Amino acid sequence: MPVSSEEKEFVSYIVDLMQIIGPVRARPMFGGFGIFLNNLMFGLVADSVLYLKVDSITRSAFEAKNLEAFTYVKNNKPYAMSYYQTPEEALESNEDMALWARQAYDVALNARKSKK
Repeated sequence: MPVSSEEKEFVSYIVDLMQIIGPVRARPMFGGFGIFLNNLMFGLVADSVLYLKVDSITRSAFEAKNLEAFTYVKNNKPYAMSYYQTPEEALESNEDMALWARQAYDVALNARKSKK
């Protein structure tokens, strides 16, 4: 399924907003986009919604704001991933985005370290 121009604009906006934490870039993946810093994925965009990587410690901050986990369906069964919807205020402020995005990037770094 081709990506809409609206989705591309949203991704471009997110990448620009996140430049405050470093050279963030987006890469098309599975009908959406992965959000990367230093070749490490810490976010994803699907259906014009930004999701950030969480762990057992940071998940509670997202859940406290009633934010949804990214889920997909495979073989008629839903699967939740360790990415949660980004708070609305982070989408409107470089400073707020910096806090949430840095936290997600740190989670991704820790996950990579624990795999090694």
